[in-house]
Amino acid sequence: MARILIIGGGVAGLSAGIYAQLHGHKTIICEQHYKTGGNLTGWQRGEYHIDNCIHWLTGTNPNSDLYKLWQEVGALDNIDVYQCESMYTCEKNGDTLSLFRDIDKLEKRMLEISPEDKKEIKRFINAVKDFELIMGVGGKNHDKKANIATYVKLFPTLYLYYNMTTKDLANRFSHPLLREFFVSLLGYDFGAIAFLCVASTFCSDNGGLPKGGSQAMAQRITNKFLSLGGEILLKKQAIKIDVENGKATQTIFGDGSKIRADYIILTTEPSVTFEKILPVKMPKELKSDYESKKLTRFSAIQTAFACDLPSLPFSADHIFELPIKYRKILKTERLIIREFSHESSFAPSGQTVIQSLTFCLENTAEDFIELRKKDKNAYANKKQEIASAVLLAITEKFPSLCGHLKLLDVWTPASYNRYTGAQIGSFMSFAFSSKVLPIRKSNRIKGLNNVIMASQWLQNPGGLPLALQNGKHAVETVNKLASLAPTPQKKTLTKPIKT
Repeated sequence: MARILIIGGGVAGLSAGIYAQLHGHKTIICEQHYKTGGNLTGWQRGEYHIDNCIHWLTGTNPNSDLYKLWQEVGALDNIDVYQCESMYTCEKNGDTLSLFRDIDKLEKRMLEISPEDKKEIKRFINAVKDFELIMGVGGKNHDKKANIATYVKLFPTLYLYYNMTTKDLANRFSHPLLREFFVSLLGYDFGAIAFLCVASTFCSDNGGLPKGGSQAMAQRITNKFLSLGGEILLKKQAIKIDVENGKATQTIFGDGSKIRADYIILTTEPSVTFEKILPVKMPKELKSDYESKKLTRFSAIQTAFACDLPSLPFSADHIFELPIKYRKILKTERLIIREFSHESSFAPSGQTVIQSLTFCLENTAEDFIELRKKDKNAYANKKQEIASAVLLAITEKFPSLCGHLKLLDVWTPASYNRYTGAQIGSFMSFAFSSKVLPIRKSNRIKGLNNVIMASQWLQNPGGLPLALQNGKHAVETVNKLASLAPTPQKKTLTKPIKT
């Protein structure tokens, strides 16, 4: 039995805490925010609920390995999962195409749009089905797994997508709408293998929406940890970890308190951890990510509106190209909007919440963070300018919504920076381009025997599933280290020491 201190109460930290408790350890999670969940969160604005996180949850197919992990941490126990008919719809020149969950329907629609692209359409559809097998959710019933022979057979397909960006993939098609389909969600520079992963996840019933949304899911995972005897300290920001002779001895917090533990699990972003909280250099593997031209940190600018119409002119996520006049304000070519009519508890009866999202890169994210630090009034005005532009863009696209939308909130990279501590307000890790394999890095820190990493930044592009897995993996590492550690001569304390 070890005394474990976990810094960060997001999904990685909660996952690590749950698996630590299940293995008989004594665990404290320290979280700088006033609630757990990290980016897996939501909040109220009057009678309306805003969901920050889940566009789709990878691991909702009971045949997938991830589903079993989500169940173990309490995320999906006895919870209905809403399986949308389409993940998103894009448009070009007045016509639309949706990423349908029914892959045969998707293929049929693509062929209707452009029979001339039949060869590439077939290649893409087959690649999605192949990738489903790799994810263990292949076949007609989405329950088949790839074996060694299948991997060998699929290698040429994987290699093709590995070498392409989403823009490269789009350019293999002649029809403008099909080209738009492949770049509208992830942009031009993401690795095509990532888009293949998204499509295969959704088309295999493995990317649904748990009822209640992100905040409810975070609370279920938190409750699981607490039910196992774990302890959570909120508004508890770690500012320094003392190190002596290759071992972390204690953690000092912003309130002046100190906690000693046998092992420390870090879930924080590396850039705000190494040579800041932890007085050691960032491991080379992680540092190379920050320096790579193939990897990009990103964040987003988002808005939420209350809509008092009982029916909407779009469903799920809808992506459209912005008129030129809005692109400078919103820092993007496209606007992603989504509706929450599937969640009756998010708004009063007969109403719903509509949210918008525009991705932004590192420089734009830093501008928002700096603006808020230097001039809060200017920052507030900027948010209002964004809200006005989004409202006009939505109502110009869908005139039936005019007069029926009321602003609820605007949040930016500065919001994520404040609440989660992420350096540029990232809610995932690095977006990766072509010719990049998103392989998990070591969770060990050279020369430091009792500090283990569990961050989503250990594997790109981050996100909930990787945070979940890395939390579990961190505890497996603790178990291995604890089994190798010499047996103490005297009985040790069973709880972390707080001073």
